[in-house]
Amino acid sequence: MRWLLAFCLAWSVSAAHAAEIAYTVRPTEIKAKPFSDAATLSSLPQSSRVEVIARKSGWMQIRSDGATGWVRMLSLRFGDAAAQKKSGDSGLGALFSVATTGGSGSTVSTGVRGLSEEKLKNPQPNPQAMKELQRYAASRQEALNFGKSGKLATHRIDYLPPAK
Repeated sequence: MRWLLAFCLAWSVSAAHAAEIAYTVRPTEIKAKPFSDAATLSSLPQSSRVEVIARKSGWMQIRSDGATGWVRMLSLRFGDAAAQKKSGDSGLGALFSVATTGGSGSTVSTGVRGLSEEKLKNPQPNPQAMKELQRYAASRQEALNFGKSGKLATHRIDYLPPAK
């Protein structure tokens, strides 16, 4: 019984440390640290096999051909590379799986929409959007009545001093 317990413990420890196999879904840069502006160590072509060692936020630490570094989570796909091609992720299969959900034909994407450097340098005010926002403004009395109806306590907070 004792050695069975030791075997189970050893197996669970080795399973916990076993690296997961994944493949790059596009040409991908390997970064020194899990940041976009970290130094690029090397690049991997699409469909490269990697071992995932650790995960941190939206990044995965990988090992490929003896090199270790970080790649974006969305650059990897877990599982068999041959199965990816059969699942219809590209080409004609993808065209017919646009409306499917679930197992084989579904696609999940996440991302962050930000402002480009050009938009930050050359902002364009949108008077229509400003007018729309002003429709949501509440008067002081409306805000007090709303708080009172929700049994909220009033706390007075002074304005910050003006910037110098």
